[in-house]
Amino acid sequence: MVESRDQLFEESGVAIEDFHFDSATASVFDDMVSRSVPFYAEMQRMTEEIAIDFATAGSNLFDLGCATGTTLLRLDLSLDSEVQFVGIDSSQDMLEKARQKFSQRKSVRKCKFITADLHREKIVENASVVVMILTLQFIRPLYRTQVIRSLIEGMNQQSCLIIFEKITLDDSLFNRLFIRYYYNMKKRQGYSDVEIARKREALENVLIPYRPEENYELLSEAGFTHIEEFFRWYNFSGILAVK
Repeated sequence: MVESRDQLFEESGVAIEDFHFDSATASVFDDMVSRSVPFYAEMQRMTEEIAIDFATAGSNLFDLGCATGTTLLRLDLSLDSEVQFVGIDSSQDMLEKARQKFSQRKSVRKCKFITADLHREKIVENASVVVMILTLQFIRPLYRTQVIRSLIEGMNQQSCLIIFEKITLDDSLFNRLFIRYYYNMKKRQGYSDVEIARKREALENVLIPYRPEENYELLSEAGFTHIEEFFRWYNFSGILAVK
């Protein structure tokens, strides 16, 4: 499947709206994340490595905010075929891409793609692994506590939650520096200053990053007994939480 190049924010004369995971975004999403998320391929590899140690036959693996199914496609190659996959996303356009990609794989694994809103629906059950790659940051802060609590209630003992997040920092010096380093990375990937600025504006009211200590507190209060940051690149973080 040929993917289109992300040029959503090139037109400087068009009014900026809040970022949406609509059909236009879905059509370029794979290119977008590969160019705008630092070490995205490594995030996928690390997710696979951790999931191998926690996924158990007869249980479910949930990818919350599965987008176009990239993570599930990778995990399908390495996990026991008796682990059922459930991909959840609020965007039907994203899920349609995921279904197309998974059908081309012709996997024997049971895999469901479900349109759902994590703000309103309790979804996770019999889970040995739950994955949230750049998803929690899009859940409104008012709902994050109840979402994480609903996840752990549906997770089995000795199961894991894998989170990758954009973060913010209390220290304004480091915050400014890390944001600048991140934008420099995007420029190296071919994004212009206009594209970077326009996307930043579109995400301003949609993507709300937490401080590292806020994420730790959120997970600890929900009942996770082991919590550790295992990945860090300036203002991006990966956390492993075990029930």
